[in-house]
Amino acid sequence: MSVSDQIAIQLPYLRRYARALTGSQHSGDAYVRATLEAALADRSLREAIARSRAALYGAFTRIWATSHVDEAGMSGGGGLHEQAAQERLATIAPTHRQALLLTTVEEFSREETAQILGYSVDEVGSLVSQAITEIEGESATQVLIIEDEPLISMQLEGLVSDLGHTVVGTAATHAQALEIFEKNPAGLVLADIQLADGSSGIDAVEDLLKFGNVPVIFITAYPERLLTGERPEPTYLVTKPFQEATVRAAISQALFFNSSKQIG
Repeated sequence: MSVSDQIAIQLPYLRRYARALTGSQHSGDAYVRATLEAALADRSLREAIARSRAALYGAFTRIWATSHVDEAGMSGGGGLHEQAAQERLATIAPTHRQALLLTTVEEFSREETAQILGYSVDEVGSLVSQAITEIEGESATQVLIIEDEPLISMQLEGLVSDLGHTVVGTAATHAQALEIFEKNPAGLVLADIQLADGSSGIDAVEDLLKFGNVPVIFITAYPERLLTGERPEPTYLVTKPFQEATVRAAISQALFFNSSKQIG
């Protein structure tokens, strides 16, 4: 497979990872752009990327860890969202969150994650454990679940409750989501994009956000409908079928940034 083909396949998922790590599409896309520019300038890096998905993420990690990326050329400035995200990032070392995202959301093995981050496999295990401890220490919030599959809805409800949060309601349609949210505004929304009555979870979330900023995690079997690059994309996106650890990681990221300032 050519380098361009390899990158084309992986780019939407690298952008997803970058957004989750930085807390915004604006900043994440700037780091992805810098990674692609580095690949264009380095033939050996291009050849490595053609052979390995992990090499692409490793290149991104080096850019993220060592470079100041100029975001002036990116469309849609970061504003308060970006400022809040960067304030939070300045307070901690993000390596343990990277390890958690790579092994859960991006589904790399611990060996691949060690290669990407430049750590040993044992160190990656310790980093993941540290991130899980942080999840358990997150402040509790109220959660709205928008999902039309009863078994998945129950699974999410149990997972959220196990993390110490309160489920204010579960909705299978656009109208139900709005009704629940108006009565009990949530601090976090988990949403599918295709609902029982043919309505759109994306439209439901857009209407919910009119009431105020709230972090949203989309959990969908159709990630390609959101990872197009043609419109503002969700910062947090989990692909079905999902592992519970993946959802936990996304919740941790969403609440990590939101604990400083409401950013969605």
